[in-house]
Amino acid sequence: MMQETNQSFVAEFILLGFSFNPSTTPLLFSAFLMTYLLIILGNGLITILICLDSHLHTPMYFFIGILSILDVGYTTTTVPQMLAHLASQKKTISFASCVAQMYIFLVLGIMESWLFAIMSIDRYVAICHPLRYKVIMSPWLCGVMVIFCGLWGVISALVYTVFAMRLPYCGSNKINHFFCEVPAVLKLACADTSVNDRVDFILGFTVILVPLSLILVIYVNIFIAILRIRSAQGRLKAFSTCASHITVVTMFCVPAMVMYMKPGSEASLEEDKKLALFYNVISAFLNPIIYSLRNKDIQRAFLKVTGWGRVSWREGQRH
Repeated sequence: MMQETNQSFVAEFILLGFSFNPSTTPLLFSAFLMTYLLIILGNGLITILICLDSHLHTPMYFFIGILSILDVGYTTTTVPQMLAHLASQKKTISFASCVAQMYIFLVLGIMESWLFAIMSIDRYVAICHPLRYKVIMSPWLCGVMVIFCGLWGVISALVYTVFAMRLPYCGSNKINHFFCEVPAVLKLACADTSVNDRVDFILGFTVILVPLSLILVIYVNIFIAILRIRSAQGRLKAFSTCASHITVVTMFCVPAMVMYMKPGSEASLEEDKKLALFYNVISAFLNPIIYSLRNKDIQRAFLKVTGWGRVSWREGQRH
């Protein structure tokens, strides 16, 4: 019995990463490094501006700030290690580090999925009940909703991770992925993973499909309310406040749903890596751009905090 246990124990895994020509490694390393630094810069800047500018101390920007923190944590769980593996020949990760990475990644990802649903509730109250917005979306309620996201993430990620790592891993230790993601790790298990497929589907339903369905129902009601607005300018303003949220939800939730809700037997690891890159790196990179480029409040806060706004005002006064 002891011999079987030792045989099934894997001390470390090898992350194969992306399949590409070795000559392109420096280019890929530079691209991922630049993207990661921009993710840190963009999301970090939004978080700092929201903290420093009192005009941004509203429920909407509170949730955007939480989203930015999650994006930084989410990518930091995977990208630095991917960069280290691109820069060196050693591509191993210990069993314990793999479990930790899997768990932290899932906690932050599940939190983000539910946060998108909460952000849609915030938009619904702002558009459909504007006079009662501050009363309904109180700081206490906002805090409770974020705590709910955190608890749901911690519990669901624990179930995912325990069910994945309880299996014996006794054959190949090469993970065909750039980090320890559940579907890729399960491919190495020396046991039937049908139970895991069912657990993953049920959890995928509660952490992706339920919030996505909630967002869909809420936005149907929002659009009905917007169409009742008489002025064209009012309708356009209401639509524009929703457009950025719909964009980031689509970029994050749809690839994650495809990844986690399909049976393991149907998984294509090369396709899975591209999907994971999309909701792990690209969405975190685009979120600050989507929320700041067309957002006058963020732009004003940036000018105010940096002092550039005062310089522009003085120059205007001189002319």
